[in-house]
Amino acid sequence: MRHLTPARHAIWAAALLTLAAGSAAKAEEGMWTFDNFPIARANQTLGTSIDQAWLDRVRLSSVKFGGCSAGIVSGEGLVMTNNHCVATCVANISTQAVNYAETGFTPRAREEEVKCPGGTAEVLTDISDVTERMQAAGAGLEGQAFTQARDAEAGRIEQEACGGAADKRCQVVTLYRGGQFKLYTYKKYSDVRLAFAPEDRAATFGGDLDNFSFPRFAIDAAFIRLYENDAPAQTPTHFKWNPAKPVEGTPVFVAGSPGATQRLLTMDQLMTVRDVVLPLDQLIASELRGRLIRYSEEGERQAFEAMDPIVGLENTYKRGLGRMRALTDPQFMDMKAAAEVDFMQRYAAANGDGPDPWGALEAVQPIQRELYPAMALLEGGTGVGTTPVAGGSQLFLWARTLVRGAQEREKASAERLPEYADSRLAGVQSGLFAERPVYPELEQVRLEWWLSKTREWLTVDNPDVRALLGRESPEGLSARLVEGTKLADPAVRRALWEGGLQAVQASDDPLIRYLLSIQEPTRAIRADWESRVQAPTDQASERLAAARFAAYGDSVYPDATGTLRLTYGKIEGSDVPGQRWGPFTTFDGLWDRATGAAPFDVAPKLLAAKDRIPADTVMNMTLSSDTIGGSSGSPVVNAEGEILGANFDSTVLTQRNAYGYDRNVNRSVIVTTGAVTTALRDVYGMERLVAELGGR
Repeated sequence: MRHLTPARHAIWAAALLTLAAGSAAKAEEGMWTFDNFPIARANQTLGTSIDQAWLDRVRLSSVKFGGCSAGIVSGEGLVMTNNHCVATCVANISTQAVNYAETGFTPRAREEEVKCPGGTAEVLTDISDVTERMQAAGAGLEGQAFTQARDAEAGRIEQEACGGAADKRCQVVTLYRGGQFKLYTYKKYSDVRLAFAPEDRAATFGGDLDNFSFPRFAIDAAFIRLYENDAPAQTPTHFKWNPAKPVEGTPVFVAGSPGATQRLLTMDQLMTVRDVVLPLDQLIASELRGRLIRYSEEGERQAFEAMDPIVGLENTYKRGLGRMRALTDPQFMDMKAAAEVDFMQRYAAANGDGPDPWGALEAVQPIQRELYPAMALLEGGTGVGTTPVAGGSQLFLWARTLVRGAQEREKASAERLPEYADSRLAGVQSGLFAERPVYPELEQVRLEWWLSKTREWLTVDNPDVRALLGRESPEGLSARLVEGTKLADPAVRRALWEGGLQAVQASDDPLIRYLLSIQEPTRAIRADWESRVQAPTDQASERLAAARFAAYGDSVYPDATGTLRLTYGKIEGSDVPGQRWGPFTTFDGLWDRATGAAPFDVAPKLLAAKDRIPADTVMNMTLSSDTIGGSSGSPVVNAEGEILGANFDSTVLTQRNAYGYDRNVNRSVIVTTGAVTTALRDVYGMERLVAELGGR
């Protein structure tokens, strides 16, 4: 057994007590891949009789839409997701004069459905195992050579499988933190059009006060449509619409693409998240939110421009708050420690004095703690945090793509940064060439804030800070860059991309010149991170994964990776401190909750339809399913494969599911198909969509 520090001794002592008390695995736990879903276990737990054919239909009816999930609900490419998942699309097609967030988007004919700029949707069509190739690629290598070899092999596999096909995307997915590698092949739709969105207030009733809580009263649903060759896509495999009133205790399944979880991290790694990652991310999110709120108060135009970013930041902050509470909850951490003790004991019994992957990961933590602030602020892509590079400035990110894309495309595909491999260039170009509105003043606020915070966190005398600012102030530099750039014009971006390195180096655009000037420090921190943090972490995690398979077999599910998963549970409420409620809310509850003052003011069109809406129609419900961020929009289906709603939220206590599932508190919040049907028919006059859904 490895040497234990006094702090670790205390953790182990508590964990051993937890082990002695016993801790049965929870039946609903797990965000399962579709090629390893525990059909027999789910059927036994729920009393259902799903089979492989059922799984295949659900997989082919499920959609990944940007960072959200969705479900196909008709044979003509109609897809339901959340309203907050189309918020960027709504903002991009709106103007201050015609603001669809205020009015809702209610086209009377398909011809009026509007393309979402840069929007793509994907359906998972195949999963194949490429573990042997990926693990062989890094064999015998260390540091950055290891990560580069792995990245290059992934690029080769993706290119071999998809080539240059415009309607396909291939992705090598890392599972079990290196224990398995799977090639996911997607059917890709690059023409995605908005088919319906309600008034934003109908989807966000209660605002930030109600976010991550229940009871909820939100019609957080919207529809997009998939197009091919300028016509609605033919989608014969789709979910059947069921708007009937839901019943408590009904077994349900949730199919979606949950974002990253960190359940397989060791206790040492979790302490780094608790002590370093979350505090930085939370302070960053809260301060940027404050800047944007101040900007939004300057006028109606500024409020319009900042609305969507503020909502996103509030969501990020509140999610981080729930996660911090989990990692400072002694009972929860004892549960995590107990699981690690059990794993260590099994490993020691099988390997004796063999290699110690826990010790290897422990040794990485001081380095990760030192490098994280610089990596998060200057480069991003840490895999553990949420701090936005450049404050999320779209102009900055376009400039970085143009500069790095030009530099990297001078190399062979296998030698490039992985995001610029041949297999991924189509996606890069799609995002770069999309026509999106740019708000210069908001961009300047984001850049100024980022430069100021980077100087504050890394200190004035840090060489990287000096490279970022030179002799300029954050205020002056950000203003100069935004005022002088022409990158808001997609034609300018296209010309620079197609002109390659020569065009980029010859450009006099101040943002391009600036990104060229900071490549050395930003690339250096990335290289240092990959060599000293990512590579040793990946190698030790791979050894842990092999040990986990040996100890527990394939009954262990992998961490979520933003790829399609299936989880299950039942429709039910909650009865624990801080969460005591039944499983349903109704329109009658909405009318009772409304005060007429924000954020408890009912959307105008919804309020006008009050007398047409049956008061007992269920709006929202909760499930015991295992979900997390990225699960937004996930279709909720019954054992017959009928869609009953879409996941749109969870609770603050549920945010601990990033690190472990707790059956007592984990609840997913769902908008029901009954509420959506009511809104379409009785509020927004969208009878044509109701008819397409089956007319019920």
